[in-house]
Amino acid sequence: MKNIRFAYLIFCAMLFHFGNSQAQNPIIQTSYTADPAPMVYNDKVYLYTSHDEDGSTWFTMNDWRLYTTEDMVNWTDHGSILSYKDFGWGKINAWAPQCIEREGKFYMYVPITDRNNQNGIGVAVSDSPYGPFVDPLGKPLISNSMADIDPTVFVDDDGQAYLMWGNPVCYHVKLNEDMISLDGEVDQFPNTIESFGKRNADDSKRPTTYEEGPWLYKRNDLYYLLFAAGELPEHLGYSMGDSPTGPWKYQGILMPSEGRSFTNHPGIIDFKGKTYLFYHNGALPGGSGFTRSVAVEEVKFNEDGTIVPMKMTEGITESLGSVNPYVKNEAEMIAWSEGVKAKHNKVVGNFITATRNEAYTKVIGVDFRDSGATKFTARVGTTHHSDVYMEVRLDSKEGELLATIKVPLTGGDDRWSLVGADIEKVSGIHDLYFVYKGKAPSDIMFFDYWLFTR
Repeated sequence: MKNIRFAYLIFCAMLFHFGNSQAQNPIIQTSYTADPAPMVYNDKVYLYTSHDEDGSTWFTMNDWRLYTTEDMVNWTDHGSILSYKDFGWGKINAWAPQCIEREGKFYMYVPITDRNNQNGIGVAVSDSPYGPFVDPLGKPLISNSMADIDPTVFVDDDGQAYLMWGNPVCYHVKLNEDMISLDGEVDQFPNTIESFGKRNADDSKRPTTYEEGPWLYKRNDLYYLLFAAGELPEHLGYSMGDSPTGPWKYQGILMPSEGRSFTNHPGIIDFKGKTYLFYHNGALPGGSGFTRSVAVEEVKFNEDGTIVPMKMTEGITESLGSVNPYVKNEAEMIAWSEGVKAKHNKVVGNFITATRNEAYTKVIGVDFRDSGATKFTARVGTTHHSDVYMEVRLDSKEGELLATIKVPLTGGDDRWSLVGADIEKVSGIHDLYFVYKGKAPSDIMFFDYWLFTR
């Protein structure tokens, strides 16, 4: 796939720092995520990602995850929605995905290594963006070479669908309206310097900057092909054209190499009047080229349609909406967290676990309105006999204390207790902090949902 030894040395030598209390990037902190594939549907962003297993020292990736937002700052974890094991022909590797909606059905294109150790691209279909997804073919949609990774799918305004993929060159093919069969033969974009830019290092197999991870996007009748660009460590580059199949004209570096990961992967969408670029880095604690994290930046365009180059920043800090505290809100809806991991079981589905004392989660833009709230309720539990508490605070981790909840000993994350507390009336819009406190050495408590009442 890549010269991993060389790449490993490169990313180990790189420095990247996050830690600003206002940081929103990486946008998911409870799991390692990579290869972001955002989709807009019904005024919500559905972010499909690959998933690096904790402690990975290779691309150990077994499933695909889903996160959603309506405001670009609070992201709800929906857990694993598909695995390579859901494909009867799959053997290993749940790498970079993309999901797209067409006529009320959702099609997820994923690269998998089959039982003959051959890379291929499968497709899974669902009636819901949350799944369950099923494999309608029982075999790969694409299986031509080991280059069959990193699919991107796009439906143009005329209804024609396109599938693109590949490392070290970019392949493309039309899809039939059913989205699970090919319309014509597979072709390859000419890997020319004019199309993808000249590589700094001489490499006969890779003469241009194109590396992998293509993403096709359209704006104002212009087509953009974003891609992970080399040599390693990867940066993001892009090309523009007048049709979805080119010819392409290279536009330069979109985002330079940074972020403690030797790979990157673009995904770009329009949402609520703004444009956003998703990518990944290794910015979380324990992060590396094999334990990556998805981040996002707002995109700006020049008058000629070219994209203003960008760097990795703290991310999106201004919410596009607000959170209603008077309905059940999942604990796994998070703007920022530290010391918290995502979990799942059959009893409650997705929830979070605080792994240490002083761990916390933050929710941005909770609107208590003028009427105000007078009571807080949460479903929680712990396996520890020592005192475990959850503090509810306004606007900072050390902000005004609304409530302190003693967490009952429930005996396991399949056993939960609903607890509540009267609070001094709170109104207006605030950021909400849940701070988890306990003497236990690890996994001090688990948390399912919360709400306020008037």
